This record gives sequence, C-alpha cells and structure tokens, in this order.
Amino acid sequence: MKLLTRYMSREIYSSLLLVFVSLLMLFGFFDVLGELSEVGKGHYNMLQMFIYVVLITPTRIYELFPVAVLIGTIFALVQMASNSELTIYRSSGASLRQMIKALFKIGFPLMLLSLLIGEFVAPSSMKLAQELRLKALNSQVSLREFRSGLWVKDEGSFINVKNVLPDSTLLNVSIYEFDQDFSLAGITSAQRGTFKQEGVWQLDGVVQTLFDKQGARVVHLPRRDWHTSVTPDILRVLMVVPEQMSAWSLYLYTQHLKENRQESARYEIEMWNKVVYPFSVMVMMLLALPFATHQRRSGGIGGKIFTGIVLGLSFYFIGRLFAHLGALNDWQPVLSASVMTIAFFGLALGMLWWTERR
Repeated sequence: MKLLTRYMSREIYSSLLLVFVSLLMLFGFFDVLGELSEVGKGHYNMLQMFIYVVLITPTRIYELFPVAVLIGTIFALVQMASNSELTIYRSSGASLRQMIKALFKIGFPLMLLSLLIGEFVAPSSMKLAQELRLKALNSQVSLREFRSGLWVKDEGSFINVKNVLPDSTLLNVSIYEFDQDFSLAGITSAQRGTFKQEGVWQLDGVVQTLFDKQGARVVHLPRRDWHTSVTPDILRVLMVVPEQMSAWSLYLYTQHLKENRQESARYEIEMWNKVVYPFSVMVMMLLALPFATHQRRSGGIGGKIFTGIVLGLSFYFIGRLFAHLGALNDWQPVLSASVMTIAFFGLALGMLWWTERR
C-alpha cells in the first residue's frame, strides 16, 4: 500500500506541475495582453507590467487549483491505466477503498497548500500588485459605482470618502453624526485622513459644523483625531472584490456589517466559499479515479482529459453563478458556497459505483 501511494503521488504531483505550468503560461499571456493598453500611462512601463503579472500569479494558482488537480490526476491515472499499472495493483489485492485512501493521502498536502495560498499568499500579493499598478499610473482608487464616493456606516455616524489612495490615505472625508433620536448632531469635513493607530485617524484641514438648540456653529481646526472602528482593512474590503480577500478579512467585515445592520450576504457567501474551496481538491481527486478505467473505445487519454477540463471549468463557473444567485435571492451562505462541491462529490461517488458495477 505504501508503494502504491508513493508511486501514485510521484505521478500525480509531476502531472499536476505540468498542468499548472501550462495553465499559468496561458493565463499569464492573457494577463499581459490585457495590460498592454495601460503601458506608457504615467510611470507604468513594461517591467512594472511584468511584475504586476507575476504578483497576481498566486491568485491565478488559487483559482485554478481544483481544475488543475482534476486534469493532472486524470492524466496521471489514465497513463497508469493505459500501461496496465493500475490493473496490476488491483489484481495484487489493492481494493477501491485502498486506492481512495491513497488519493486522500496524496491530496491532503495539496488541500493545505490551497488553503495557505488562498488565505495568506494570494490576498497579500494581489494587494501589492494593485498598489504597484495604481502608483505607477499616478491614479487614486475611486469607487465610481457611487457618484458621491465611498459610504460607510459606523454606529451612529455615516462616513463619506471621495477618494482612497493606495496607502489607505483618505481624501475629502465627510462624517455625518446623529444623536440617539436620529437627529443630525454635526457634520465634520476634512481634506485628508491618515491612519494613526487602531481606532484613531488623524484628520487634516477640518471644518466642523455642530447643531444644537441654539442653532448651528462652525469650527475650523488644522487637525483633529477621529475615533472610529473603521480601519484600513475595512476600507480595503470595499476597494477589493470579495473573491480576492482572505476568509479572516471577510469574517471581520461581515461582523462589522451585522453590527451596523447592513446587508452581508455577499461577503458571507465568499467567506464560506474560502472555507469550502480547499476541500474541493479532495473531491476533484476522487472524481478523477473513475477515469482510470481506460478503454480505447471510450475516447482515449485525450477524450478523458477534455472531459476533465469541461468538468473543472463547469465547477468553477457554475459555482460562481450559485454564489451570485445566493446573494441576490438571500439563500443560506453555507449552501450557496458548498452546493457545487457537494454536487461533484455525489457525481464522483456515482461514477465510482457505476465503474465498479461494470
């Protein structure tokens, strides 16, 4: 059994490496084509473009992980079956349960690697890539989907930010404070906001309008400390799509939204998707096992690999479709995030049962 596991792991890992290199070269080529139109703007040159493409590669690896695992495992197992190696193992007493156990042992390090890339490497590298690109283009991060800028609710205040620089510096900040009776108590406007420490921002160029029973009065201040639970990480959430964030960042932001009684379904679905996604690696390896019954009349290696590509892409795109439908229709976040993994697990079990029955 140890010999089978060792040999299968060598074949699967080498095939997986080949598939990853091929897919990353393909997607890297498309990324370069997409960035060529931006080269020459500001200080964005060819070198910075290639650095940007390299920095977003961990995100591509994370997105392609289940697809690459499925294709690589199918390729390795079908090759072994075509050389009658799996037949020899089965005739030597290796049961289907032992082969599944061997695949799970091989897939466990891949599952951990996927989790580490998605939680730590990909979000950090994507952040660096975006900051590099923005600084090179001499641009600011503007949330154009809102004409008035970025809006955040924090307890009894509504905060409006026109622009956010790559280092999380805020430009043109407006804070609308309400009292317990939901009456407007004051408006604070600032030219710039800089994060000092946890819970404190420094506002520069402050104009404060206060409302009380006597009327309104205006106060001008060169700078003022602003105490709030809003952090650069929370603002960064609103600048980065949820798919590119870590599960921990998504959890913190969903808690912030719930505390302020705001809609959090989209971010909860992505949080659970980050939790469930690594387990899809195991499901894909299990799904690849029925393809090991290699028969020439059933399409050969090329046909089986093509089927694996179709299944892998279907898993990714239909999974994204369910995530969006779940956010629109207010479905259970756990169900929306895990429905494709559960469906493919059932498909794998059904195919194994059908293969063994034959």
